[in-house]
Amino acid sequence: MDKNVEMIRRIMLAVTRVDGAYYYFSKKLGMKENVLTLLYALDDGEQHSQKQICQDWLIPKTTLNTSVKELVKDGYVTLQPAAGTREKTIALTKEGMELAEKLMEKLYEAEETAMEKTLRRFSPEFVKAMEYFADDICNEFDRIPPAGGKEK
Repeated sequence: MDKNVEMIRRIMLAVTRVDGAYYYFSKKLGMKENVLTLLYALDDGEQHSQKQICQDWLIPKTTLNTSVKELVKDGYVTLQPAAGTREKTIALTKEGMELAEKLMEKLYEAEETAMEKTLRRFSPEFVKAMEYFADDICNEFDRIPPAGGKEK
């Protein structure tokens, strides 16, 4: 087990640096990180439920609600009731799409450049490996009972 500790630490540091890079980029844009994350999630052109965005992007529900309310107030997103549920879907308005396109242009350029450089050096399999590791670490953490032995 000790042989893997260094590699896991290196992965953790790399993931933290990537996460931090997006945080600092949001600050360069003058916006909250979670607002940028929400715009990024919605910029795929699909409608998403608040619950799904919370799960996929690990944004706390209250934080997401605050970001959604800001963007609704500013006219960048709409909330629509989902069929057969109390859940609402979030979608970018035309103005929201224009904002996302403007903000995401530099972000996507930077991502594309970094990915091209990485793929020249490493196999595209590294993405599958990271996804696999992420799934496995989540599963392993889920197996550990919470402190005090009480499940949520």
